[in-house]
Amino acid sequence: MAAKVFITGTGTDVGKTYVAGLIAKKLHESGRNTAYYKAAMSGNIRREDGSLIPGDAVFVRDMSGIEQPLEEMCPYIYETAVSPHLASRIEGNPVKLDVVAEGFRKVCSKYDYVTMEGSGGILCPLCFDEEKLQLEDVIKALGLSCIVVADAGLGTINSVVLTCEYMKARGIGIKGIIFNHFHPGDVMEEDNLKMCEYMTGEKIIACVEDGADELDIDADFLAGLYE
Repeated sequence: MAAKVFITGTGTDVGKTYVAGLIAKKLHESGRNTAYYKAAMSGNIRREDGSLIPGDAVFVRDMSGIEQPLEEMCPYIYETAVSPHLASRIEGNPVKLDVVAEGFRKVCSKYDYVTMEGSGGILCPLCFDEEKLQLEDVIKALGLSCIVVADAGLGTINSVVLTCEYMKARGIGIKGIIFNHFHPGDVMEEDNLKMCEYMTGEKIIACVEDGADELDIDADFLAGLYE
């Protein structure tokens, strides 16, 4: 069975997919058999035949160089750029935990390291009408611990601390925090790093600058975060 980890974020557009791509690239280039998985993707465009392109999966595959088939990467793909629970209300095909879990198990049976990415922040609902399904339900059902991705800039202390405290209250393990959009030497961002570590008790394990094509972290250390 594969070693695995879940990538969550302090909110939408903090760069979870970008960081997931860098993580998969680091593992892949170190010779590890690597895969990516996401329960639901919203805001996707259509091919000429009308089928939806799983944009996040395409991005991660292209960035990382992994050769995993796109159809393995995500069971639920929506066009509307909203939370999956609302996208499925608009388009149909609501997210079901057993479908997500089965797809995840198949990926884990074929690869050694599986990076699963969430939608939005930790409180993002995946389904609400047919059943009440939150990201945390998926994380717990699949037995995952998390890496938290956060924007390095103004407001991150509040969002990081609230996210981590919520996760700890729900018994969700945290493997570390990654700052995205980081500017080395920026006094505020450097202080944000120190304050987030102090207030959460969690380590900032990497900082990612805009346009980075490499994750500044040892591949063996990174692999060790997977369980």
